[in-house]
Amino acid sequence: QVQLVESGGGLVQPGGSLRLSCAASRSIFSISTMGWYRQRPGKQRELVATITISRNTNYEDSVKGRFTISRDNAKNTLYLQMNSLKPEDTAVYYCNAYYLSGTWKSNWGEGTQVTVSS
Repeated sequence: QVQLVESGGGLVQPGGSLRLSCAASRSIFSISTMGWYRQRPGKQRELVATITISRNTNYEDSVKGRFTISRDNAKNTLYLQMNSLKPEDTAVYYCNAYYLSGTWKSNWGEGTQVTVSS
């Protein structure tokens, strides 16, 4: 089991930036894939970005060129740098860890609210 705690959300104006962090309760060195997901009001949870153990990244089309996912294995932390934020980025952002521990496991954080509004 990996406990994940997100932070860094808040209220920001359109065009602004935020950096989300996700602190893990143990080493993330061997975690196969970590990712950020979001749930916008009235919508289902959706993929934002993922990063693999070999640091291959994948982004949802609407955030490409604006968001950057990274992982710091030494700090057991996942990041999401969000630039040029738009009102449609308003959502609760969740961190996920997907890893092999006997069987494949998926753990989620509690989420952090991001609101983009003037």
